Amino acid sequence: MTRPAGGMLHHVEIWVPDLERAVASMGWLLEALGYTLFQSWDEGRSWRLGATYLVFEESPALTAVRHDRCRPGLNHLAFHVEDHHTVENLASEATRHGWSLLFPDRHPHAGGERAYAAYLENTDDFEVELVAIDPSEPD
Repeated sequence: MTRPAGGMLHHVEIWVPDLERAVASMGWLLEALGYTLFQSWDEGRSWRLGATYLVFEESPALTAVRHDRCRPGLNHLAFHVEDHHTVENLASEATRHGWSLLFPDRHPHAGGERAYAAYLENTDDFEVELVAIDPSEPD
C-alpha cells in the first residue's frame, strides 16, 4: 500500500438497520469492485481498497429502523468501474444480491449523455452509482 496523500478519504462508516442484509448486498458489491474484507465484529464489517475502507455497522445506538437517502445525510456512494461492460455486468449481477436498478428508463445515461453509469438501490434504500472510467460504448 502506498502512503495516502493528505486530505484523501480515510474511511466512511455507515450505520445499517440489518447487518446481514448489508453484508449480502454491500459486501458482494465491494468485493466485486476489488475491496477485501478488512475487519469483522458482531455488529459490523469493513472492506478495504488501498488506504480507504468502508464500514457497515448495525449499531445499538441507531435511532431509526430505515435509511432515507432523501433526508439530510448520505444520499449515495459512487464508485469508478473500468468500462461500460463492467457497469452492465455488475448491474445485471447485482439483482441477485439485493439490488435493483434505479431510473431504468434512462439507464445508462441517467447522469447525462456523457456519463455511463448504473444507479442501484438495495432493500434498505441505500444507493450506489457505478460510473465507467471509460464511458465509450460500442456503435
